[in-house]
Amino acid sequence: MINQRLEKRMAGGEIGTNKLDLLDIFMEELYDGKATKDRDRRRIIEDVIGQCKIFFFAGFGTSSNLLCWTMIMLSVHKIWQVRAREEVVRVLGNKNQITSDDLGKLKIVTMIVNEILRLYPSGMEFSRVIEEETKLGEYTIPKDTLVTCPILLLNRSTEIWGEDAQEFNPERFADGVVKATQGKAAYMPFGWGPRICIAQNFSYFEVKTFLAMLLRDFSFELSPTYTHAPYVDFTIHPQYGAPLVLREL
Repeated sequence: MINQRLEKRMAGGEIGTNKLDLLDIFMEELYDGKATKDRDRRRIIEDVIGQCKIFFFAGFGTSSNLLCWTMIMLSVHKIWQVRAREEVVRVLGNKNQITSDDLGKLKIVTMIVNEILRLYPSGMEFSRVIEEETKLGEYTIPKDTLVTCPILLLNRSTEIWGEDAQEFNPERFADGVVKATQGKAAYMPFGWGPRICIAQNFSYFEVKTFLAMLLRDFSFELSPTYTHAPYVDFTIHPQYGAPLVLREL
């Protein structure tokens, strides 16, 4: 794709700024001729490919994994699948064009998504390097220390979430995230601080739209061949896949 775009650019000259997509922006150094050495060109192309992989994983892999666990848990806890479907039908009816306002009214669906993100977060941890010596409570953290925040451990802490922290209970988010965490910075499915995921809101819209359309048209349950074996890599995913049985409504 990179080579094709370079050839097209060379043959057609400049491209208007409004016609550039994300891949073009990544490749600007190749377009303007600054990278004249083969070594530099290879380095830039490798960097472009790496950036595309990051966007693909962050934009597709995490969302698809979230939807996968949501379908699994709604297959196990069928009462929540019923409640979510009833809400979707009540709020959306047969609408084909779903708006952000519509999605904002799906309170039960939002509770379910938040609970899935708590139990099966997209990332297990995130790390930060301390730029200067920092005092944190009774601890002094030296400069250049790598500090890791164990998101999964926080999300399943009984001190924060109660004795049922290991259980699927969307009701804990009935009054929002702040109430559920008792005002503590203990829920970070998209990271935290100035480097929080910039696609957080888009991800919510995407996942809730898919769920709304799925719930309206299908019921689903686990296949007898399903084996519950969460596997921790960068994300938590079903080690043996997620075979489901869907029935059209």
